Amino acid sequence: MEIKEKEMSINKLMDQAECIIATGKPVEMPLTHRFTDGMYIREIFMPAGSILTSKIHKTNHPFVVSKGKCIVYDGNKLETITAPHTGITEPNTRRLLYIEEDTIWTTFHVTKKTNVDEIEKDIIQEHNNEMLDKELFNKFNKINSKNHKYIKEERIS
Repeated sequence: MEIKEKEMSINKLMDQAECIIATGKPVEMPLTHRFTDGMYIREIFMPAGSILTSKIHKTNHPFVVSKGKCIVYDGNKLETITAPHTGITEPNTRRLLYIEEDTIWTTFHVTKKTNVDEIEKDIIQEHNNEMLDKELFNKFNKINSKNHKYIKEERIS
């Protein structure tokens, strides 16, 4: 199977999973955004029992699971990740995750930008799940967007 065809079928599978997930009760998954000189650090807390899909990543970048345990399917393999764990996300990666224990997953992105919306345009592939009810999607995102925390690292002189 050609890579493009495989990516399309994985995205279709992930889209179907999102549709099923969206019929359940929305789960709060707070994000913490940190900024240092030349780096954006994105941390998500995912509670035990949650099922979710990730965004499609455009870049390769490191990630760290500093707490918890989750089962992750990336379209190629099923893997159990237990903290502490460090890995690399490859471009075009999209994951389906089952969170076995409360988990903290942090990604690191090289950028001079400090606006999350601008950064996301650089690091996340735009994808529209045509099967997903937009009202349910917006309901899920509204719950999570109110839990964002922004931290700008201050230098001590």
